[in-house]
Amino acid sequence: MSVTATDVAVLDDPPTPAAAGRVRLRFLRGGKTRTGLLILAFFVILAVAGPWLAPYDPDAMSDQLLQPPSSDHWFGTTQTGQDVLSQILVGTRGVLLVGFLAGILATVLSVLIGVSAGFLGGAADEILSMLSNIFLVIPGLPLIIIIASFVEDTGDLLIAAVIALTSWAWGARVLRAQTLSLRRRDYVEAARATGESTWRIILFEVMPNLTAVIASGFVGTVIFAVLSEITLAFIGVADISHWNWGTVLFWAQSNQALAQGAWWWFVPAGLCIALLGTALSLINFGIDEFVNPRLRTATGSSRKVRMRVGFTPVVRTAGPRSPGASGPPVFTPVVRDGGPAEPTPSGAPAEPTPSGAPAEPTPSGAPEPPGKPSKEHSA
Repeated sequence: MSVTATDVAVLDDPPTPAAAGRVRLRFLRGGKTRTGLLILAFFVILAVAGPWLAPYDPDAMSDQLLQPPSSDHWFGTTQTGQDVLSQILVGTRGVLLVGFLAGILATVLSVLIGVSAGFLGGAADEILSMLSNIFLVIPGLPLIIIIASFVEDTGDLLIAAVIALTSWAWGARVLRAQTLSLRRRDYVEAARATGESTWRIILFEVMPNLTAVIASGFVGTVIFAVLSEITLAFIGVADISHWNWGTVLFWAQSNQALAQGAWWWFVPAGLCIALLGTALSLINFGIDEFVNPRLRTATGSSRKVRMRVGFTPVVRTAGPRSPGASGPPVFTPVVRDGGPAEPTPSGAPAEPTPSGAPAEPTPSGAPEPPGKPSKEHSA
């Protein structure tokens, strides 16, 4: 089997735009990622359009007291005749606002402090690491309760800011450890040797390799912020005049909905919390699979590269079969950079490569390349 120039040229050509697009969209191929993004997009739509989609005013009372789900009230009513569906739709905005705002603020702080400490080292590392250790031991929930007791209007922005200030330290420690392992890599040393500035090296050499860690930390912070916001509303620390899923659970627990058998009062809010947490967790799993090839689901491919110790990696493509031929298909070895071609599965001797290099002997004991005396002649 000969190696044609066309086969070698195919491997040497740069990837097409379509292939590059497939690599960029590999993150969206996983079923977990698509499911998580679809559920999250659904809640984002509810957060944006919830007040307009609500059939009733969530604060409006009526004479339909504690009614089960019906055509008029899809999620039933409360003890005062308020529509539960309207409360869920209006409260979605506050939950997502606190979650994503706290996630963004905490991620920015963790990146600034963690990456700077890991890359700069020295006194800067000691000071920033000490700051991270201090905030790492500060309990977020008790601090929010103390602040809420002194502030009259505990709004969503204040809660998001406090959650962000008390949840960035762990992400900063992780990013510092990753940066310490990257700052002495060859490409970073090469950029430093060419005279690149420190912040340019951080932004264009180190940060791209931390994207997955940053994204995973952001998703984890959003989950923590959402649960913290709902917990604060459920225990009555947050402003209960602002509707969110925790406020719905607070009023259901205060009016003993479970004892009265009004399951429709608290089950929808609990399901929304569970679905949102599941969506964010699935996105986090998708990030892990995208970054770690061992977790990535293998997809079928007609061309696979086999890596063998001591041999040049080749791409095996199935060649045409002659009519009436039997047995396994014959593969044509395709070589990069003019290296030696691997022997075919049939055991026939491999022919010289386009660069003119002699072919190696096949495992089946084929004759050695010309120019080298055999054992018989030497005898």
